Amino acid sequence: MSDRRDALMKLFSAKGARVDTNRGEEYYNNLLKHMEERLTELEKTPAANRIDVHSLLDSEGLTRRDFMKWASAMTAALMLPASFTPTVARAAELFNRIPVIWLEFQDCAGNSEAILRSDAPTIDELILETISLEYNETLMAAAGYQAEEHLDEAMKTFKGKYLCIVEGSIPTGEAKDWCTIGARAETFIDNLKRVAADSAAVVAVGTCATFGGVPAAAPNPTNAVGVQDIVRGKPIINIPACPANPANITGTILHYVLTGQVPELDHLNRPKFAFGYRIHDNCERRAHFDAGEFVEEWGDEGAKNNFCLYKMGCKGPMTFNNCSVIRYNSGTNWPIGAGHGCIGCSEPQFWDKYAQERPMADTHFKAPTGGVEKTVDEFGLGLLTAAGVGIAIHAAISATAGKKDS
Repeated sequence: MSDRRDALMKLFSAKGARVDTNRGEEYYNNLLKHMEERLTELEKTPAANRIDVHSLLDSEGLTRRDFMKWASAMTAALMLPASFTPTVARAAELFNRIPVIWLEFQDCAGNSEAILRSDAPTIDELILETISLEYNETLMAAAGYQAEEHLDEAMKTFKGKYLCIVEGSIPTGEAKDWCTIGARAETFIDNLKRVAADSAAVVAVGTCATFGGVPAAAPNPTNAVGVQDIVRGKPIINIPACPANPANITGTILHYVLTGQVPELDHLNRPKFAFGYRIHDNCERRAHFDAGEFVEEWGDEGAKNNFCLYKMGCKGPMTFNNCSVIRYNSGTNWPIGAGHGCIGCSEPQFWDKYAQERPMADTHFKAPTGGVEKTVDEFGLGLLTAAGVGIAIHAAISATAGKKDS
C-alpha cells in the first residue's frame, strides 16, 4: 500500500500535471515586452479580411465593457497576471492577421458545429469568426478544382505563417485509400502532410484529431490515428474533448497571436492552461466525494442531492480538462452539472476505456491512478493520498455496516 501511495504521489506531482502560475516579476516583465513587440509587428501586417471584432460584437449587442470583461477572464485562463488584460484585448483585435487553413477528415463535424450552431454566440465564438479563414471545406463556397486552387494559393501566399487546424482522425495503412479529398482524390494522410509542411504550427481540434477518437475505437477498421502520429517536425497543439470547447480554441490561437509561439504543453501536447488540472479537483461535487456521499443508482436520493457520480462511472478523477471552470453554452452548464458523469473525452482511447457507466475499479481496464480492478472501495484506498479520502471513508463505513449486519 505504501508503494502504491508513493507512486500516486509521483503521478500527481509530476511536471506534466502541474502548472506554474507564478514565475516571478522579471519573467512577466520580459514576457509583456515580447508580447507588445509581437503585436506591434502584427499591426503592421495588412488584415487578411475586413471583419472587425468590435463591429461584430456590436451586431450581437455586446459592449466594450463586455469585451474587456472577457479579456480579463481570458487573461486569467491563460494564467497571466491581471496587468496583461489590455494586451490580451489588443491581441484579440488582431485575430484577422492570422491566416488559418482548416482541414477536416474522419469526424462528425462536431467541433465546427459547436462553434457555428450557437444561437447566442459567446465572445470566444465571435472572435473565432474574425480569423482569416483561408480554407475550410464546410464553410467555403468554392468546390472541386476551384477549392484546391484556393488552398494552393493560400499555402503559397502565407507559407510558414498560417496555422493548420485539423478536425477529425486520419486513416492509415491500407485504409488510407478509403478516404480521399478534392477533385484529385488526394488521400487524407497526404493532404495533411502537404498542408502541415508549410504551416507555422498544427492545431488538432477535438479528440478525433488529437488521439483518434471514436474512429479509432475498437476494432478501428480504418486504422485511424491522431495528427501527432502523422506530422513530424512541426509544433503540434492538441485541444481534445468531444467537442473541443471554443474557449480553449480561442485561448490557444490567442496565445499564438500574443507570442508567436505555442503555449506550454503537457506530455500529451495539450495546453496546460486548459488541461493542467483534473476535472475531479475542480468539480462542484468534490465535497460529496470527500464526504463519501455517492449516487448509488439513477434517481435515488443521492442523485436528487447532487452527490458524487463516481460510482455511476464518472471519470473525473482521471480526466484533465477545464470543463468545470469554463463550461459550455455561454457558461451555462457542463455534463456533471447536468447530472451525468464525465466520460473522459479529453483522454486518449476514451471511447474504449472511459465511455461506460462503470467506475474504473469495476472494469478490466487499469486506471492511470493505480489500477485497482476489484471494487470501488479498494480503488478508494488506492486514491487515499492523491485524490482525497472520500471513497476511503465510504469503504470504512461500508465495512462497519457489514460487521453490524453480520
